[in-house]
Amino acid sequence: MSIIKPHKLGVIAGPGSEYFTSKVVKHLRRLYLERYEKLSASMAKRHGMSEEDVLKAVTFLDDLNNKKIPRSKCPSSFQCPDFTVKVKYTRFANGEEKAEVLDAVRGLRVFIVYDLSNMEPVRVAGADEPIHLSVNDHLMFLLTTINAIQLAGAESVTLVLPTYPYARQHKKSGREALTAAMFGHICEMLGVERIITLDIHSREIENSFANLHLENLHGSYQTLIALHKLIDFSDPDLVVVSPDTGAISRNKFYAQSLHRPLAMLYKERDYSIVSKDAKHSNIKSINLLGNVQGKTVLMADDMIATGGTMILAMRELMNLGAKKIICMISLPLFNGNAVEAFDAAYKEGVFYRIIGTNAVFHGHDLLDKEWYVQADITELFARVISRLHHGRSISPLLDNRKFIQILIDNSQANPQAPLPGASATDPDRD
Repeated sequence: MSIIKPHKLGVIAGPGSEYFTSKVVKHLRRLYLERYEKLSASMAKRHGMSEEDVLKAVTFLDDLNNKKIPRSKCPSSFQCPDFTVKVKYTRFANGEEKAEVLDAVRGLRVFIVYDLSNMEPVRVAGADEPIHLSVNDHLMFLLTTINAIQLAGAESVTLVLPTYPYARQHKKSGREALTAAMFGHICEMLGVERIITLDIHSREIENSFANLHLENLHGSYQTLIALHKLIDFSDPDLVVVSPDTGAISRNKFYAQSLHRPLAMLYKERDYSIVSKDAKHSNIKSINLLGNVQGKTVLMADDMIATGGTMILAMRELMNLGAKKIICMISLPLFNGNAVEAFDAAYKEGVFYRIIGTNAVFHGHDLLDKEWYVQADITELFARVISRLHHGRSISPLLDNRKFIQILIDNSQANPQAPLPGASATDPDRD
């Protein structure tokens, strides 16, 4: 396989995931163009060739690996493939769904990029207007796409799911389903080789798989870059607060990295009540372990769903004397009327900013809010796809603690220095 031109790589966008996928593909093309430029210069120097001769040699090898006999003139510059595989998605009047692969995928290593949490209206065949799809509608589209790709002769199928479906149903206390594990078992049965996701709610989900590989990425580096635009990492009045016991490890890491104190909110819940929205939470009481008086509070969590517990926590911190509250969220779901609830809380002065990744698609109703800041994680996914396709280690991208510590230490030592880009988390820069 060519290290610079991946003939066997194909990328599919699920319905509603076209924008996220297009950004991933754009980064992939840039990565391969940059890789070729580095290789061309190195090969020319190593073998005493001109860069024009290197291009001719690379083109010759590419033509030998191509499925079709080349008919056009030899290119004067490096040509990077598009990677995109077109799929037609259809929803019938009775609710049944179908995926039809429009491009040949035989022998390809296919990556399906699908934002299963997208609640925005999407366009599919069979519907005159954009329609809302539930997570279960998205799941059926995903399963039919996997099956269609396998039947079309793909070499392998990898799912790129920024949000893992049913991740919160990973343990049972009574007669209930382990739906998070069940989804993985279905994917295994369909022949899926790997799932790439972001900040999965519980790493124990991976333990239920026999052959399926789960790669859990972290968007902490990208969200910290966004955070640095809002605050000074060397601020002595900065304190990290864990919103609950489940998020203590995540916030402990930030506190240690920033060399700042860690506090925690302890919540008493009534689990007989299901949280429907921000005004109807199952929290009975909140207690703070630590001090936030006159402090800038940083809280980190894996997701915001209805947002009720987060708003209650932030309001309690403000009542206890917090000066400013910023939340970093990997998966900003904002289900139900969460956007309206946070908008009202912001106008009350309950918090300062929410930083979320673009792992979940949102329209301008959220992105245009003054209080919301979006961090882009598409380059991270592109680098993981490239490394997996070429059989290279992805460990540096899975564990980004070293790069985060370097980022914070350099910023605290020299607050005026420009921050590195997202590519700084990859030591080889692909």
